[in-house]
This record gives sequence, C-alpha cells and structure tokens, in this order.
Amino acid sequence: MRTGRSTFVRPVRPEDADRLVAFVAGLSRQTLAYRSLGPVVRVRDDVIRRGAHVDYLDELALVALAGDDIAGLVRYVRDPREPEHAEVTFTIRDDHQSEGFGRLLLEHIAAAARARGIRVLEADVLADNTRMINVFLGSGFRVEAGPPGQIIHFEIAVDPQAQALARAERREQTAVRRSLRPLLEPRSVAVIGANREPLTIGHEIVANLRRGGFTGSVFPVNPHAGQVAEVPAYADVRDLPEAPDLALVAVRAEAVPGVVRDCAEAGVKAVVVVSSGFGETGPAGRAAERELARFARASGMRLVGPNCMGVVNTTPAARLAATFSPALPAPGRVAMSSQSGPLGLAVLDHARRLGLGFSGFVSVGHAVDVSTNDLLRWWEEDPATSVILLHVETFGNPRRFARIARRIAPRKPIIAVHPGGPADSAVSSLFAQSGVIRTRGLQELFDVALLLSHQPPPPGDRVAVITNAGGPAALTVGACAANGLRVPPLGERTRQRLSRVLAPGAEIGNPVDLTPTATAAHYRQALDAALADDGIDAAIVLFMPPLTDKPDEVASAILDAAATVPEKPVVTSFLGSAGITGPLRRDGLAVPSYTFPEAAAASLGHAAAYQAWRSTAAGVVPDLPGIDVDRARSLLTGISEGTGTAAELLAAYGIPVHEPGQGPGLDAFLSVGSDPVFGPVISFGLTGGYADLMADVAHRVTPLSDRDAREMVRSLRAAPLLEGRAGAPGVDLAALEETVLRLSAMVEDLPEIAALDLRPVRLLPPGAGIAVTHATVRLAHDTPGGSR
Repeated sequence: MRTGRSTFVRPVRPEDADRLVAFVAGLSRQTLAYRSLGPVVRVRDDVIRRGAHVDYLDELALVALAGDDIAGLVRYVRDPREPEHAEVTFTIRDDHQSEGFGRLLLEHIAAAARARGIRVLEADVLADNTRMINVFLGSGFRVEAGPPGQIIHFEIAVDPQAQALARAERREQTAVRRSLRPLLEPRSVAVIGANREPLTIGHEIVANLRRGGFTGSVFPVNPHAGQVAEVPAYADVRDLPEAPDLALVAVRAEAVPGVVRDCAEAGVKAVVVVSSGFGETGPAGRAAERELARFARASGMRLVGPNCMGVVNTTPAARLAATFSPALPAPGRVAMSSQSGPLGLAVLDHARRLGLGFSGFVSVGHAVDVSTNDLLRWWEEDPATSVILLHVETFGNPRRFARIARRIAPRKPIIAVHPGGPADSAVSSLFAQSGVIRTRGLQELFDVALLLSHQPPPPGDRVAVITNAGGPAALTVGACAANGLRVPPLGERTRQRLSRVLAPGAEIGNPVDLTPTATAAHYRQALDAALADDGIDAAIVLFMPPLTDKPDEVASAILDAAATVPEKPVVTSFLGSAGITGPLRRDGLAVPSYTFPEAAAASLGHAAAYQAWRSTAAGVVPDLPGIDVDRARSLLTGISEGTGTAAELLAAYGIPVHEPGQGPGLDAFLSVGSDPVFGPVISFGLTGGYADLMADVAHRVTPLSDRDAREMVRSLRAAPLLEGRAGAPGVDLAALEETVLRLSAMVEDLPEIAALDLRPVRLLPPGAGIAVTHATVRLAHDTPGGSR
C-alpha cells in the first residue's frame, strides 16, 4: 500500500458473510452516503450477507484485507443488455481511505473484468466524492465522464493502456520502497535472542551493529542478561523504551511465531528471522514459514528469512551491520541478494579479500516475504549502488522479475548466478530477455562484478593484449575468442607509434609483447597507444613478475594510462593477484586484477555482451493486425467440446494453416509449453538432427517483444542457414518473427492454452512467408484439440 503496509486482495467467499456485516457496520454515515449515492438507508444484515455469494463471472467482488478484517470492497455486476459493460462500486473503510485502496482495487477489478470479457466498467459518483473521482482520473485508463451534475457517470475502458500500466508500476515501486525503509534504513534495532556468550549468533549480531557504526538505538532482548556486548539488555521486546523499526530474531524455531507476535504488538515494522528449522525440514516447516509470512503481512511488517544471515547496508544513511558474519564488507558500489545463508558468509569473506566494496547485502533465506524483486526495487533508486549481484535459487514471480530487471539493467548491470535444473533453458531465456548477465558460478560472478564496479563496459568487442610474456598472451587470445571477443591487428599509426618508443625485440602486433625486460615506461607507452587506437575498445594487461622490475611503478603506469581514456576499460593479470590490490587503486580509480588471464577475458566478454544488449534499441510488444480475440475465445469452448480445431484458433490470430507441399524450404517447429515456474515458454528450432542431436532450440518467456522475437530466431547455431549464409538461400525471417509474436499474443490473451505445437512449419525463401502445415492445441485440464 501507499503507507508501505501490505494487504491481501482476493475474491469474496461465502464464508466472508460475517466479515461483510462487520465491514458495513463500521462505515461512517458519509461513506455510506457516497456508496448509496444519497441518504443513508439501513441495509438489513441478510441483504449484506447475500453479497458474499457471487458467480465469479457476471458478478464478482474483491475484498482487500487488513489482518482478518475487510478494509476495502469492489464489486462489478455485468449489464445483461451489454455483456461487455458492467457496473462497478467501491467501498473503503474510513480509516483506510488515504492509503491507496481505491486505485489498487481498480487495477485488480479491471484485470479480472478484462479476463471475463468485460471491456467497460461504469460507475456513478457523487460530485463531491473527490477521492473516488481522482482515483478514476489518475488511473491511467481511458476514462470518459458524463456532464457535471450532482452525480457524475464514468465509463472506464479496462484495456491495458501503457499509461495505466506505468502508473500502477510506479505506485507499486513507491509502496515497496517505503515498506523496506525500516528494514534497510532503521532508526532502531532490537536483537531478540541476544546472547552474553561471544561467538554465538545473538551476541555477534549485537557486536556487529556496534562495530559497523550503527548510529541508532540497539536493544538486546534477553530475559536472563543484564547486558550483551556491553549494551544494556531488556527482558521482552514489549518492554523497550521505543518501538524499534527492525527486529532480528535468533531463537529456536518453535519460539519464533510467539516472538514475531510480540514484535507486532510492540509496533515493530520489519523482522529478520535468522533462525533455521523451517522450510528446509519438510512440509511441516514449509507450512510454518507460510503462516509466519501471512501473520507478518497481516500485521503490516516486512519479514526477511527465515534461515538467513541478516542485512547489511553500508551507506551513510544506515551504517547497518545486522548480521552475525565475522567478515563485514567495506563500503562500495555493489549490492547483493543471496538466497543461501551459509553461502552468504563465504561471499562476504571472499569480497573482503578481493577488496570489493558493498553498498548493501541481504541474505533473504527462504524469501517468504521480502524477495529479490523487492530488493531490486530498492537498489534501483539507491544512489550508492551501481552494480547488483544476485544469487537466485527460486523465483517468486518470474514475470515481475523480468519487468523490473528490464527497467534497471540499462542503467545498472545485474549479474546473477543460478544453480540450473529442469527449467535451466527458461532461466537462461528470462535472463537474456531482461539484460541480466548470467555467470556460471560465484567466482565468475565476482570476476564480472570487479570489472563493472570499477571500469566501464567496453563500447565494442575489440581487445588489445599487452604483455611481457608470450605464453600467457597466447592463452589470453584464445580466451578472448572463447568469450566472444576479438583481438584485431592494431592500426598502422599505432604500430608506427609503438615502433618508435618500445625497446628493440618487442613484438608490435596484437598481442603487444614487451618482453621480460620491459619497464614501467614501456607499459605506459604501449597502453597509451592501444587505448588511443580507434579500432580498440578495451585492453588486457599482463604483468608477470620478472626479477629486475618494480611492480609498483608498472601499476602506477597502468593507472595513468587508464585514466586518460576512461570510456575504455582496462583489466589486468598483475603478479597473479586477484581483486583490487593497493598498487592498482588511486584517487577513486581502480583497475581489477585476475589471477589468470582467462578470467580477465571472460569478465570482459560478459561486459561487452551486456553493453551490446544495452546499446540495442529497446523492443516493444506490437499491436498486430488481423487478431480476433472474441472469435478465439468462442473457439476455445468448441475445442474443449471436441468440435473446434487448432487451425481455426490459429486463424483467429492471423496464422493460417496450409496443406502440405508449399514449396522448397527448411522445416522447423514452433511450440508453446507451460512451465510451472515461468508460465508460457515459446520454443523454436529446425526439425530433425538440428534439434534432436544438437539440442539447437531457442526459448523465450512470454510476452515477447519484437526484439525478443528477432533475437530468438537468430540465436540458433543453425542461424546461418536462416539468414542466407553458409551457401543457403535463407528464409523469410520477417514472416517467422511475426508468427512468433502472434503466438505470444495468443497465449497471453488465452491462458486456457496449456500447450500448442506447430510442426512442421515450412520456412520459405525471403518474401514468400512461412507455411504452418500441422498444429495441435491442448487446453488446461483437457484433451488435445484436433487440427490439420
């Protein structure tokens, strides 16, 4: 909500009858007058109770709950004369009328109405009910208002408008950030389960809060201790001199629910449950943590965990080290969310050894409430954060993740590691569509973070290699090729410049081999020349430890050269060291070093691919002509009854099904499957050995933009056959991309479709289109529909 509190929105149920009676009884006379458009008339309880019984199609009511009580109610009733129109009414409890319930319920009822074939919601509002009028006018939907009078008639078109979606997203962004402020920028912190013994979790959290420089109040809670880590302790969270913004809970699992209830009574706004013994123990533990999340949300608290290691925010506004980790990160520009508590300990220790500074670190544990999506929203607007790292095991809402990541990634790189599994191809597709850099492991995650937190992404993929040893340079060239980078010849002017300044015996090519006798001056001159070359986008500098040179002087020369061309990144393998070493850091400038040059090349390859994604025009989900959604919906009923065909359904979306034998071309397939995590996933590949033997299949998560469709069909290893290279005539890529977009629109509009398979699809020469010759469709909880 606007206040940062949570509400649960769901359809009304018959068992809500008593809640409805209590809800109406608590409304003021003014609110009742606004609802009834005139003088207040007492409504009998039996009439109110009947409002809990709806058919969920022609009549639907949604309730928004505050705890177990109804705080807001919206109801539509379809007009039997105009089935695409429905009358809608809103009622918000008086004590919640400034919290955004009206706009929230309008967004939900509009989506529900749209899914049930309703296109226009109609509402009559008293002219002095300015709050409700502002809800309609500020919604972003297309709204038509009748002439001014005592009662104003509104018609609200519920088709999803870009403006409505943008305003809803902005409202959600503001509400989430507000709800996280007590967690990430608290003014006071309670530690429940604080222990007098050092090296225990409860003790180390209190000690770290002091060691990290937290400037607010710290309240250890332990009924058996007078003080913890030299801080006075209290017997109960309800005995504290003030209601803390944040509470960390480090008690036995069976005691956690009672402690969280005590926190709610004390007015705590956010809770971090460090305790384990929940979802990882089995079904009973998962049920317990779900109930914990439900209670926290109903009480207006945000909850991190359980089974996590805490929260760190090094920004000056917070200076919060609410964790038991023995390694605390230095301030920096990187923020990270980790779903593993024990892994978080190793992460912070490794980051400290690399010299990688953090603006924030949150161990979300089982993420029953606060999720990666929430944290992305916080760090999106955090000026102290420029790079975001994610360790993601599961996705709470993949589509929301994609929407948020697409918005953030053009400005702040998001680097993620995911363990993979049955949905690995869908995960890769989700990341690729969203601009997220996916790494193969934690070491690579930190390698890329080192580069992007201290150097810019390269403007292109052309790399200069400067070295004092030939063997490592050859490895670097191979690693560049393996990571999508090129090591092109230097320009003639650059070669002439180098020949004048380098020592005899130096190899002036690319790599530039300075030989083991190279001095710091040689490194400076070579790097200056390479970075000034218009045909070079980045440099990898290798410095192996010769016996006679001074490494600090070489490091200073590298820094001096890197500072002259700040838009081109420089990375090193310097003395086999890893991280941001002292000699390679000065006055806000740092050049990362990697133990082996292959890691430097891999990091640079990820950064170059990210920059290429960021520089490509953003895609849009186009409005395609020739789509008859109403016809398609009517066909779904026929297919489920065995009278309709997949061909008719496809025709409603402008995809004709042809007879076989449409001329020469490649045969392919397009299919849609419903992934249990990601929802509809579109797959594309060539039939035969390409897909079966080489696993050459491209996947994308719906909805697809035109950019997604373009990248999808060109991402196959067999793409040269489609594009007319490798001696092949090529196919009509534009027609193929349009068909992919039409399939995406179909499964977005018709969620009843569980699976769809177009096979074979004949890909005809450029300008000739494509020919779908066979199609099958399967509806959810139904048998396959026929096709030809």
